[in-house]
Amino acid sequence: MNSSLREFIKVMKALSDPNRVKMIKLLQQRVLCVCEIQEVLGLGQSTASKHLKILEEAGLITYSKAGQWVNYRLADGARNPYVANLLGNLRHWLEDDADVSALMTRLPEIKRETICRS
Repeated sequence: MNSSLREFIKVMKALSDPNRVKMIKLLQQRVLCVCEIQEVLGLGQSTASKHLKILEEAGLITYSKAGQWVNYRLADGARNPYVANLLGNLRHWLEDDADVSALMTRLPEIKRETICRS
């Protein structure tokens, strides 16, 4: 299998799970740490971390460390045209989905300082 096809399949597989798609939609709103993601999605820490790792390996998200925080954000898509295209389209997709709308309503209430352990 050539590398273009392999990259395309990796991105598509990463987006084949509803929780990972929801994570992308959340990260469209702001940078989040794993505890914020697990709180808004109702996932355990290890489950959330596994999903984030898959998204990161596919090039859909990146992370940086700032003190005690690991901050996750959407990738810019500069290295992968499939990522750039899908992230661009996902900004407009699923806005009318009830689950996504409920997450967007809850997100402003989620603050890392009140839910994450030091």
